[in-house]
Amino acid sequence: MTAAEQISVPEPVLREDRLDYTPTARSVSLSRRRTARLVAEWGHPGLSGDAALLVSELATNALLHGAIEGRLFRVHLTLTATTFRIAVSDARGERLPGLREAGDDECYGRGLLIVARLADRWGVEPRTVGKTVFAELALRQRPDMPMGSRELRASPSRS
Repeated sequence: MTAAEQISVPEPVLREDRLDYTPTARSVSLSRRRTARLVAEWGHPGLSGDAALLVSELATNALLHGAIEGRLFRVHLTLTATTFRIAVSDARGERLPGLREAGDDECYGRGLLIVARLADRWGVEPRTVGKTVFAELALRQRPDMPMGSRELRASPSRS
């Protein structure tokens, strides 16, 4: 078996949180605050601002474009040794997100541009009912940090 044919083994999950929210504006702010708090508690306080912004954008999109009356949306946070993943699931699988340029006079339409700029990787996964939109932030070890210590990778596009 060649290296290309080998099946990749997923990294062990170090921390995980999953919570369902009602499709209201208040739920977006609740999910944002919960994410910031958990990321800091999980040992990555420098990552909490980016994570909170990402969950806010994804939850807002679930509210605006994925809500179905009587159905909740889910925020699923996962931390491994190398990645922090935010996944937001909603019930509208037929309404897939896509990047677009918003006009100067438009109030909406920039959320996924923010996600694409901030996240190291993002995408959409189909579900039996609905979809999941995810964003991932890579964690890297700095050369001056002791083994086992991790922090957010400094990206040249972030300033």
